This record gives sequence, C-alpha cells and structure tokens, in this order.
Amino acid sequence: MLRGGNMVMFVELGALLVAVFILYLLYSFLKNPVHLVANAVVGIVIFLVVNLFLVQNVVINLFSVGTVAIAGIPGVILVLLIHFMGWGF
Repeated sequence: MLRGGNMVMFVELGALLVAVFILYLLYSFLKNPVHLVANAVVGIVIFLVVNLFLVQNVVINLFSVGTVAIAGIPGVILVLLIHFMGWGF
C-alpha cells in the first residue's frame, strides 16, 4: 500500500510525463508552419462550406472563426458540436 508521500510522487511524475508529451506534440506540430497554415485554411474553407450548404444557422464570429483557424478540421467539428449541443455559437 502506498503512503501519502509516495502517492504524491506518482501524481507529480504523471503530471511531468503528460507535460513532456504535450510539449513534444506542440514541437512536432509547430516545427513545420506550412502544415499549420494549411490546416487553418482547410478548416476555414470546410467551415464556410458547411455553414453555407449544410447548417445555415451557425454564427460566424471572431470566436468561431478563431477556433477553426487555430484547430483546423478538429475546430470545425468542435464548433459544430458546441452549436448542436446549444452551448454557444
């Protein structure tokens, strides 16, 4: 059985591993800015096409376009999910 001090050490080690993994993903994503720009452009185009032809009442504002521009295609999915759940946008 683990005592309080040992448990804290495992939690801190887990948090450190998660932080290192996130930094690695961030580095690998940002080392080639062409992919970042392409993902943003493709996301915005998909968002506009979906908004024009499929779902006509998603609000296009600074927050929705910013989310799509930063996250790309996953941002489009996120904005649509938030819209359909009625939480915003």
